Amino acid sequence: MRKLENGLLLRIIIGESDTYHGKPLYEQLVLKAREMGLAGATAFRGIIGFGASSHLHMAKFLRLSEDLPIVIEVVDTEEHLEEFLKFVDEVVKEGIITIEKVKVLKYVGRKVS
Repeated sequence: MRKLENGLLLRIIIGESDTYHGKPLYEQLVLKAREMGLAGATAFRGIIGFGASSHLHMAKFLRLSEDLPIVIEVVDTEEHLEEFLKFVDEVVKEGIITIEKVKVLKYVGRKVS
């Protein structure tokens, strides 16, 4: 069975070298989203990008940039994402965040005991 619901997509764009308590920031953001029970979170590694400084970061054959762009996407309700944003505000020191209204199409199966 499928269900169509309203939701929000939170997109966080940071650098691969960004850390929080000595661990990769992108990892900490995904783990926090899971800990908070959010609907889903995924981190993607970019192959080329630039930020506010206009410094270009790219992966090249035989030479990998050490600070490629990382995009973390989190989907859930506005209420749940507002709570998650409190953590994001605390840990993200440099980056870009976007929030978009989305339609979420969930495929829901039977629960297995």
